Amino acid sequence: MPLGYEPPQLLKRRLFYQGRKFSFDVNRLRLPNGAEGDWECIRHPGGALAVPVTPEGKLVLLRQYRFATQGRLLEFPAGTLEPGEDPAKTIEREIEEETGYRAHKWQKLGEFFLAPGYSDEIIYAFLAQDLERLKTPPAQDDDEDMEIVLMTPHELEQAILAGEPVDAKSISSFFLAKPFLN
Repeated sequence: MPLGYEPPQLLKRRLFYQGRKFSFDVNRLRLPNGAEGDWECIRHPGGALAVPVTPEGKLVLLRQYRFATQGRLLEFPAGTLEPGEDPAKTIEREIEEETGYRAHKWQKLGEFFLAPGYSDEIIYAFLAQDLERLKTPPAQDDDEDMEIVLMTPHELEQAILAGEPVDAKSISSFFLAKPFLN
C-alpha cells in the first residue's frame, strides 16, 4: 500500500463505462474525515515510462498526436501495464515498439500518481541507458501518430520552460532523471 494509504468506506458503486484499458465509475463514499458524497474516478492499471538516453547524451522523445488535446505533445516513451505485468517488462517492450531502441542498462527513478483528483493511475518511471538502435524501425499501430525526436537535456528543459506542449508524466520524469544526466 502507498504511504499514507487510508481507504474511504465504499457505500455504493456505479460503473459507468468499462473500456479496453480503463473503467470509469462514480462511487458514493465516506471519506476518512466523515464526509460523504459521490466521487468520479478513472480506474487505470498504471503505466511505465522510460527516460531513454543515447550514448551521446541525447534524450529520445516522441512527438505524438493526442486526440484529447487536439494536438501533438512531446513525450517520453510509455505504455499501459497489462494485467499482472511488471512495470519494468512493460517499458522494455514499449521503448522498442515506440522508438526502435533497446536499453541494456535500467534504473528505477520512482513512481507517482498522474492525476489523483480523478484517477488512480500510477506511473512507474525508469532511466534507460546504454541504448542500442535496432535494425528494423518500429511499426506504428493504426491509432499511433508519432515521430522520434532527439534532444539534449538542456534543450528539453528550455522547451518545458518556454511552454512547449510536453505532458506532465514526461516533465516529472525528466526532473527525476536530471541528477543522473550528464
